Amino acid sequence: MRKLWPNVDQEDGLDTVLEVPIPDEMFNRMGNNAVLRWRNMCALMKSQSQSSTMTKSSSRNANAGRNTELQLLLNVVGSPLLPLQVFYDALNRPIKDCSIEASTAKYIIQQYIAATGGMQALNSVNSMYAIGQVKMNGTEFHMGDDNLKAKDNGEIGGFVLWQKLPDMWSLELVVSGCKLSAGSNGKVAWRQFAHQQSHASRGPPRPLRRFLQGLDPRATANLFADAMCIGEKIINNEECFILKLEASPASLQARSCESFEIIHHTLWGYFSQRSGLLVQFEDSHLLSIQGKGKDCVFWETSMESVIDDYRYIEGINIAHGGKTIVTLFRYGEGSANHKRRMEETWIIEEVDFNIWGLCRECFLPPADLKNENGDQV
Repeated sequence: MRKLWPNVDQEDGLDTVLEVPIPDEMFNRMGNNAVLRWRNMCALMKSQSQSSTMTKSSSRNANAGRNTELQLLLNVVGSPLLPLQVFYDALNRPIKDCSIEASTAKYIIQQYIAATGGMQALNSVNSMYAIGQVKMNGTEFHMGDDNLKAKDNGEIGGFVLWQKLPDMWSLELVVSGCKLSAGSNGKVAWRQFAHQQSHASRGPPRPLRRFLQGLDPRATANLFADAMCIGEKIINNEECFILKLEASPASLQARSCESFEIIHHTLWGYFSQRSGLLVQFEDSHLLSIQGKGKDCVFWETSMESVIDDYRYIEGINIAHGGKTIVTLFRYGEGSANHKRRMEETWIIEEVDFNIWGLCRECFLPPADLKNENGDQV
């Protein structure tokens, strides 16, 4: 990962620290020598700015289409939020009148906590950061239920993720020159693309789905503390317990509005019976959008993440790699059935805990952020 930007104009000048580390593979596509690569990368980053209005209209339209595609990938695959707020005291709640499915799930979570380092190690963490690489690709929308295969060539990028408990986090994600910023200050979560209006997420602050892809074992344990064990399944030759969690009607209503309604959002965690670790994480949600008249269009989004390459960092077992597959399915009255598939492969390069100097001011929302009523946050 490249973390410094060489000063190609002044050889004796100081290198610039990159806001988001960039994978080497991304630079190798930009030219046949170092100076050309850095200049092409600089031009690519600037192409999204308002100063790019002087380019030709055909080139501008092509860039607009590509940027729209990249923004969809970064929104849907790179930075989705969990459907529920994580309460970090869930593991301390007393067990009263628990069903066999709920008590079994709590036992599985205790095994998971032990496998990821133990409660004492997890409770010692109050902040963290992670640096990683991503590769994303996707298909076009296809009619019917045809089998979908993602394109061979993918979009390369990197991200930096910061977190401070209980509900503060920040993400900087750059893929092929398209940048997404997202975060939460503990009261509201937001996301923003370069040179666009910030957007506040509806409902209470929620963590990134990426945290449950092996980066935050304590959040994973607290989230599934209220789950049900619904059976067993073999995942990649591993016998796993299946824990299921449904978003409550109140949380679904908080995220819905007049123009659309979230009908359900369900999560599944697959925990290895051998190691106790989370090896696969799935979620699915159904969205209803009111069309003209009484017609409704439904969007069903299914996400499946395979999590692997666990390594101990300061006594905590963190997953350092994995792959997510997303399927979008659109159907309803007056709308033909369309399906699309997107993929993300990620690698974690650096992780550290208890970052000195990481304070609340590091997670302030953008100055232009407004809530759903149009009021300044």
